[in-house]
Order: sequence, then C-alpha cells, then structure tokens
Amino acid sequence: MTPQPGSTCTVPTGDGVDPRPAAPARPQPPAANRTAPAANRTGRAVLGPSWFAAVMGTGIVGNAAATLPRNFTGLRTAATVVWAAAALLLVVLAAGYIRQRALRQHAADPMHSQFFGAPAVALLTVGAGALLLGRRVIGARAALDVDWTLWLLGTALGLATACTVPYLMVTRHRFAPDAAFGGWLMPVVPPMVSSATGALLVPHAPAGQPRLALLLGCYAMFGLSLAVVLLVLAMIYSRLVHHDAPTGAVVPTVWIGLGALGQAVTALGTLATAAPSVLPAPYARGAAVVALLGGVGLWGFAMLWLALAAALTVREFRAGLPFAPTWWSFIFPLGACVTGTGALAARVGSQVFVWTAVVLYALLVAAWVAVAWRSLHHAAGHTAGTGSRGTARR
Repeated sequence: MTPQPGSTCTVPTGDGVDPRPAAPARPQPPAANRTAPAANRTGRAVLGPSWFAAVMGTGIVGNAAATLPRNFTGLRTAATVVWAAAALLLVVLAAGYIRQRALRQHAADPMHSQFFGAPAVALLTVGAGALLLGRRVIGARAALDVDWTLWLLGTALGLATACTVPYLMVTRHRFAPDAAFGGWLMPVVPPMVSSATGALLVPHAPAGQPRLALLLGCYAMFGLSLAVVLLVLAMIYSRLVHHDAPTGAVVPTVWIGLGALGQAVTALGTLATAAPSVLPAPYARGAAVVALLGGVGLWGFAMLWLALAAALTVREFRAGLPFAPTWWSFIFPLGACVTGTGALAARVGSQVFVWTAVVLYALLVAAWVAVAWRSLHHAAGHTAGTGSRGTARR
C-alpha cells in the first residue's frame, strides 16, 4: 500500500521490513484502500516480486559459466544443472505469485513496485540459459523455442515495467530526498538484459528485415536502459554522499548498480558479435570498436561501483546484516560483471580480463552458495512457523 502521511516507506524483506523515511504520499482513491493486501487477509507473508531475484541469481551462475573465457572440467555440466534449477524455480515462483493475486497491491506500493523488473529479468536469464546450456538436455530446436518464448515474454514485461513504474513514481508516489536506492534500477534494467540476450537470437532470426529489426531493436533497448540507468546511478550516488550511509536490507541493493553496468558491457559485446551478419562492414566494425573501447570504459566505472558496494557491505556486515531477500542483489550483479568481463576478454584477448573473469566467477559461486543456503534456511523456518501457527489455531 502507498504510505500515508507520517508513515515510513519500507523495503520488502520477506518476514520483516527495513524502515526508510518517506515524505507524505499523494492521497489514493478510496478503492485502492478497500482491499487489504493478501498478507493482511491471511496472516501469511505475500510472495513479493523481489523473490524472482533468486531466479536471476541462480540463472546467471549457469550462464556466466557458459561464457567464461576459461573452461574447467565438469563446469559446463554443473552449469547446466544450475540452469535447470533456475528454470524450475521460475515455474514455482511464477505459479505462486499468480495464485496469490497480489499484483495490484504490489503495484500500489512504492517499494514492491520497483522490483517488478525482477520477473522480467528472470524470464530473460532462463531463456538465454536454454540456448547456451539447455541444448544437450532438451535438444537444439526446443532450446531455441524456449529462448524465443521467454525472450519475447521477458522483453514485453520489461518494457512495460520500464514505462509504467517511472510513471507511477512521478504521478502517484512521493519520496523523501534520501529515498533513492538500488531498487530504483530494477524497473529500467530489463531492456538492457533484453538487448544482451536478444543479440544471441539474431543469428536465428529470418535473414533480411526481421534480423535487422531485431538487432536495431536490441540497440534501441540498450540506449533506453543505459540513459536511465546513468540518471538513477547519479541519484543513488547523490543520496550516498548527502545523507546517512544505507543500513540493513538496503545495503545489498547498492550492488544492483554493478549489475546494470555489467549488463551494459555484456550487451555491447554480444551486439557487436551479432552485427556482422546484419550490418554493412563499416557499421559492423564500428560496433566492434564501441564494444571494446566503450565496454572498457563502462567496465572501469563498474569496478569503481564494485569497490564502493563491497566497502559498504563489509561495513554493514561488521554491524550485523540480517538476512533478507535483498541478499540476492549480491548475485546477479556479480554475475553480470563476470559476463561483461568475459565479453571483453573474448574480444581483446587480454589475460587481465581473462583471469579477472575467473576470479569474479569464483566469488560469484561462493556468494551464490551462501545466499542460496540462507534462503533455504529462511524458507524452511518460515514454513515451519506457519505450520505451527496453523496447528495452534486448530
């Protein structure tokens, strides 16, 4: 629900919330308040869109392995298993979210609505994994069909989110001067992911105008997302230097900036790889130049953001950082940094990028194991607690 005057704006964290001051909200129509959220009606926590970040994070672990510039024994097999787990998790979460019918409540909430980009990116990530890893499991034709389907669904949802959520922020929600946080990137990042993953489909599109339209559409989505990402990063940086440092469940969301920048580098690389089959030679060569020089520049910015996010996270861990679904904000951004670094390594052959990608991937796997374990523990505890309360009521 939209905060009322004098209330606080919160970041969803499953069983708990992280209080954040908010300015008085614009009054909502009475109809918006007649139906209480599912959590209030049933006494159970509502599955929020932020939980789809678990699919994003799990899927990127597999996809990053498939594009890693160094191969290791058994890595591709393990990555395929992880991709299959991400696909299964996507089905489970999508079914659960649709069943609870909480879309309107979350759209009216100024924090939940920011994470509507997560389901779109989850679809795109699993779809790309089908093309990169799923061929040996479901066959090349089925893998391509799955990727096309999930890419189209994810792109449509991502574009709708990128247009709708900023509109709601402007017309219905009101935020305090220190309200900007990494979650504001989530609605506008999906078109960037669509451009990076859509480039993988360019060779499989019909030759001629359809293939050209797909490539140019991916470049347009790249520009759409990058421009807004840079604007939001500026707002987040301004918040960090002008107000108190973020605490609690907000801290992991700082990493989302790394994911946006890493996806930008990845998109430039995949688009430049697809360009020669579509564009005339001068423009294809220009795409390669932009992918290298522009990619290295964005990668440098990403490394600065990585250092800042890591320092803030270590600082908060020392103070005691409680587990929340926002911990998944560590995973996908780090994975996007791996794919972006790997794309640069493949293009220029620099051993600096090669081994940086390998080290970052090792950190990614370690972080994924830790967050996945804490998530399973959290889910098991929550389920047990719900069951105990139900038994007591009976």
